[in-house]
Amino acid sequence: MGKVGKIARRAFLIGSAAVAGGVAFGVWRVKTPWPNPLEQGLAEGAATFNPWVLIDAEKVTLITPHADKGQGVAHVQAALIAEEMDIEFGQFEISFGQPDKAYWNRALAAEGAPFLATDEGFTAQTARGAIGGLIKLIGLQITGGSSAVPDSYVKLREAGAMARETVKKAASEKTGLPVAELKTAQGAVHLPDGSTLSYTELAGIAAEIAPVTDVRLRDRSDWRLLGKPMQRLDIVAKSTGTQRYGIDIDLPGMVHAAVRVNPRQGGALNRYDASAAEGMRGVQKIIEVTGGVAAVADNTWRAFQAVEAIDCDWGPAPYPAEQEAHWAAVAASFTEERLDSTWRDEGDAGVATADGTVEAEYRAPYLAHAPLEPLNATVRVTETAVEVWAGQQIPRQLQVLVAAITGHDADQVIFHNQFMGGSFGHRLEFEHVKLAAEIANQMRGVAVKLTYSREEDFAHDFPRQIGMARARGAVTGGKVEAIDLQVAMPSVTASQMGRAGLPGGGADSQIAAGVWNNPYALPHFRMRAYRVPELAPVSSWRSVGASAGGFFFDCFLDELIHVAGADPMAERIRLMAHDPSRKVLEAVAEMSGWDGPRPAAGKGRGVAFVESFGVPCAEVVEVSVVDGAIRIDKVWVAADVGVVLDPVNFENLVQGGVVFGLAHAMNCEITYADGMAEQSNYDSYEGMRIGQCPEIFVRGLENGAKIRGIGEPPVPPAAPALANAIFAATGKRLREMPFSKFVDFA
Repeated sequence: MGKVGKIARRAFLIGSAAVAGGVAFGVWRVKTPWPNPLEQGLAEGAATFNPWVLIDAEKVTLITPHADKGQGVAHVQAALIAEEMDIEFGQFEISFGQPDKAYWNRALAAEGAPFLATDEGFTAQTARGAIGGLIKLIGLQITGGSSAVPDSYVKLREAGAMARETVKKAASEKTGLPVAELKTAQGAVHLPDGSTLSYTELAGIAAEIAPVTDVRLRDRSDWRLLGKPMQRLDIVAKSTGTQRYGIDIDLPGMVHAAVRVNPRQGGALNRYDASAAEGMRGVQKIIEVTGGVAAVADNTWRAFQAVEAIDCDWGPAPYPAEQEAHWAAVAASFTEERLDSTWRDEGDAGVATADGTVEAEYRAPYLAHAPLEPLNATVRVTETAVEVWAGQQIPRQLQVLVAAITGHDADQVIFHNQFMGGSFGHRLEFEHVKLAAEIANQMRGVAVKLTYSREEDFAHDFPRQIGMARARGAVTGGKVEAIDLQVAMPSVTASQMGRAGLPGGGADSQIAAGVWNNPYALPHFRMRAYRVPELAPVSSWRSVGASAGGFFFDCFLDELIHVAGADPMAERIRLMAHDPSRKVLEAVAEMSGWDGPRPAAGKGRGVAFVESFGVPCAEVVEVSVVDGAIRIDKVWVAADVGVVLDPVNFENLVQGGVVFGLAHAMNCEITYADGMAEQSNYDSYEGMRIGQCPEIFVRGLENGAKIRGIGEPPVPPAAPALANAIFAATGKRLREMPFSKFVDFA
């Protein structure tokens, strides 16, 4: 059956479920907004118009509920509100607010529906609407999937416009002047005589009137902030070392905890002997926790020392103990019984031609998240409430999981989300918060701060899923004719959602990501995804499945182009069936001077294109061979996000994504021996050194029909572009990461 038939059937089922849900719960529940949480306990004289704006006599507070893990999303959310609200940086405070259903993620349905991002047909829209309705009904508040900006773009501008128009209405009531004669600028209503009334002055009156909801968003040509270079709200604090993260929490009477949990993920603690730790200086308590033990002390270092002194007997891992057995399980999964889904099936992908047939196998390893800030959480449990201080990307689910441990109701869990020193998917997980809650629950009334050592962080990371691809392709008359590509991976969705207590059934789109969704018009193209039985537990890693799938597909495409004798850039452009994607390739060709002089001997250039999270992204990498080692000299990147809201932050995110993608492709992997991760710190998980970082040139295009996020899309093309460049320079094909297994890097 062709792809359209498969998708239509899936969409019918999803749509039927949505109709059934509408009958059971009422269509009004899907269409009706959740109540404004800021109205609960609102102080006298304070005004709120929606879940994102709060004004009182002292200040303006903007709620930026998407979690900030270094990507600058708190800044961008505030800028979206401030643009329409006519308020300047420095005239407001920001807060992550309390978790609430009102902050459900409207953009997440686009990634969850099994349709190309370019598909705007009725069936695709029906499926997205059904998934969006489910997300709305459960009130799923989540930061991930490069969805924060698409989710926020309209609703936060509307929030700012509602506040602006309501405050103007309050000024009209105060002065008797018609609203049409009033203007707003710099956090104040400006009267015709030149006098002003600040928003804070008008808060009391605004609190007594119904918010104005019929608002018009400003034309882009009138933007003051958006679309122009901005200084991020957190840049001064981060540049001066004054930004506070979760690891900086310091509360009166707080104690410090460290844990040792079975390094074989999910394995049991058979027994332990804490006698050596109990008498150590500063140690207050030894507590057994799920899968391990905790030491509580008067500072973090003493807690670290004490927990390491505990003699533990660990049970076996519930997955293969040795790395080769993991690869064997993946290789054995290319069977009909393990077929998860056929994502593309066009033409006859089994076609063979006399001009050339190519077969290849690719591998992508487990990868750690390894953010600079280790996992940490501070929890205080009392009889009536629980308070949690941590950085987390699914805050409402955190409340549910903590409440289950402490015996409270979820609405009794007060969560103070914190700025994060990196995540890359790490803080989509909850295990560290659950352990902190277990410890605090046994020390009620005392704030307990749990900090992971770097080694514990590595040992209990849930890495990117391992993956393998088997590919076969054909060329005819100097052109790529056919690709049949199979990918086998464990299901990251099932693994991660299972731990989170969230639904994650059905075909896993992340096994196919970076392959099936590339908008090439190949005459013959088949893509099949195979689900590997659960191995080590895995989790979302920056760009999730596309980080491996993009490497598999684009490198194999490059192999076919070479056999065809075609130009790598020209053939990709010829095959491209999506106009904005074609323009991305043309832009990166122009930026890199692809049609100019070829690189000198000992140099090579490679191009790669991957679409992820709806963003077409193309990269050209140029390398040199220096004393037999590979030096990465320059990278050019073009990506289309529909609208670039902050050119400075856009460039930074793209450059960071390129470095992240290159570094992991060069040097990083997680391997298992005796059921434990062999890499325990940055010395064995090196990444890229600063002296190895290339010049990176960035261009943001705005031809796409929808606004998209840029946090993840620059990652997937980095590895294949580097591999293709190394082939151009040396003639050596790299089909497995990390590349340092096969080449040296200067």
